[in-house]
Amino acid sequence: MNLTISGHHLDVTPALRSYVTNKLDRITRHFDQVVDVKVILTVEKQKEKERRQKAECNIHVKGSDMFAECSHADLYAAVDELVDKLDRQVVRHKDRLQDHHHAAPKRVM
Repeated sequence: MNLTISGHHLDVTPALRSYVTNKLDRITRHFDQVVDVKVILTVEKQKEKERRQKAECNIHVKGSDMFAECSHADLYAAVDELVDKLDRQVVRHKDRLQDHHHAAPKRVM
C-alpha cells in the first residue's frame, strides 16, 4: 500500500503522520487489496472556527476509487470521522465483491 500524507497551509508533524497511519491501518485490516492512499490535511481561512480543519482522502482499491472528506474544529477529530466514512465504504465494497449466491442443492434420487 502506497501512503501519501500531505498538508495544505499546514506542516504535517511526525505525531500527526503517525496518528493518520495508525487510523488507516483499520481499513487495511478489513480489506487487504488497497493499492494507493492519498490523504490531504487542510487548514482553511474561514471566519467560523468550527469547520476550519479539513481532512480528505482518496483510496484506490482493485476495481474502484473511493473518496471521503470531513471538516471539524479539531484536525484529529476530522481524521477520526474521515476514517469512519472510509471504513464504511471499504466494507461495502468488499461486501459487493463477495459472492452471496448459494449453489442449488443437487437432488439425489
